[in-house]
Amino acid sequence: MSEFSGTGALIRLILRRDRLLLPIWIALPPLFVVVVVAAFVSLYPTAASQQMLAAQIVNSPGLVALLGPVSAPTIGGLTAWRSSIFATVIVAGANVLTVIRHTRADEETGRYELLGSGVVGRRAPLSASLVVTLGADLVIAALVTGALVAFGLPVAGSVALGLSFAAIGWTFAALAGVAAQLAESAGVATGIAGAIFVLFYLLRAVGDANEQSGQSWLSWMSPIGWMRLVQPFAGERWGVFALFLGAIIALIVVAYTISSRRDVGAGILRPRLGPARATPWLRSPLALAWRLHRRTLLVWAAMFAVYGVMIGYLAKTSADLLATNPQLANLFAHFGGASAYTDSLFTLSLTFLGWIAAAYAITATLRLQSEEVEGRVDHVLAASVSRLRWATSDLAIAAIGSVVVLTAFGLLAGLTYGLSTGNVGYELPRMLVATLAYLPAIWVVAGIAMALYGLVPRLSFVSWGALGAFILVELIGETLQVSQSILNLSPFNQVPKVLVSGVSLMPLVSLTLLAFVLIIAGLVGFQRRSIG
Repeated sequence: MSEFSGTGALIRLILRRDRLLLPIWIALPPLFVVVVVAAFVSLYPTAASQQMLAAQIVNSPGLVALLGPVSAPTIGGLTAWRSSIFATVIVAGANVLTVIRHTRADEETGRYELLGSGVVGRRAPLSASLVVTLGADLVIAALVTGALVAFGLPVAGSVALGLSFAAIGWTFAALAGVAAQLAESAGVATGIAGAIFVLFYLLRAVGDANEQSGQSWLSWMSPIGWMRLVQPFAGERWGVFALFLGAIIALIVVAYTISSRRDVGAGILRPRLGPARATPWLRSPLALAWRLHRRTLLVWAAMFAVYGVMIGYLAKTSADLLATNPQLANLFAHFGGASAYTDSLFTLSLTFLGWIAAAYAITATLRLQSEEVEGRVDHVLAASVSRLRWATSDLAIAAIGSVVVLTAFGLLAGLTYGLSTGNVGYELPRMLVATLAYLPAIWVVAGIAMALYGLVPRLSFVSWGALGAFILVELIGETLQVSQSILNLSPFNQVPKVLVSGVSLMPLVSLTLLAFVLIIAGLVGFQRRSIG
């Protein structure tokens, strides 16, 4: 029997299992591209207005760090600038989750052993997941290209932008294939891929923001930077795709090599064995939940802290630029000068940060489902631990963990910027308050995940779709300036922008109550349904 036997059957199985989720993440990038290009055509119809917008972006190091530079002051160039980071997050995240779900997660839960006992080869699961994700990325590329061409944009630039979306997806699919071979659990594998994504994003951000000071080579060290370096609609660099292809092939070869040499169920990174007897402090569900979540939480907190230092540094750099550029300073004068500009930069950063923190909250909340699916909860509930006590312990860690990761960003961003301006006592508290204001919205997303897990556990994955929908509403609202009733569908839109508009307690109270209701509904459903 060949090591690839049964690949076709597994492809059909993956398509069957992901028949609801797959179309969603295929449709999101093209839909967003259509919204962006339509908005730019409507809001910036003349070449002069497009050039003015591009000049504002180029002269803003903070904005360049967050979203990248504009390669060309045209509708095509602006569309590529505005849509690339969003597409990177969606496409890369979807590829990572899909590959790990159908490789390491299936192996962890024992499904692979059932499949392997038949006519399924050793490399078939990895091959099937890669084929599905590569095919989905090609569909995304075709849809993006067709949408841009339909708006009358140049074919070459449209193809380059569409292929860059597919290329970043392929890269992270191959990277997830390697991570699935390294770790013994799906959670650790996802954490590895997520940490590498953050590293690549930071390399691109620092390289792009400091391009004029000779640090653009950092962008060449990051596949996310390669997307911008393709330069769609600005004299396309087709040779950059060779970098993507080389990285993809190398990662796939590494994944196959490790897969053929390790034992089923094992990984290269072996977990450290714990002591034979538990310490007294570990003899409670809350202590057990902390034990299970602590490493993941520390990794997330570290990533948020690094991001906070970067944003604090870039805010000071942007303020210095305004101080030395009278023309640019006049441009932002009606917003309140450099102070208002840095506050707007921090507010934009917090918007992205809120989405990422919500992803952590979903992951931490759905750890309950992982414990149930893998059968470990049976051993806990067989003792004197009630369902409610077990579930609320994990939820408490998820809620407290959200506070920790946001605090890590707020403290480091406020401290870094405060030290650079010599006013830590003023900047740090206001940055921390502005960051923690996103907690109720994050808890609402966690509440949705808990409600689905408790009431309809097989639809728990829809919580990721809900987060994607909230992000899309935010992005569409920002771009098209839609009505407030539509914007209010996203809990993140109801968070007061503390740095630019002050604190408003009523939305925060309302969101907290909504999160509480969703969590209670999930707990009631969990108590009444059967385990497993």
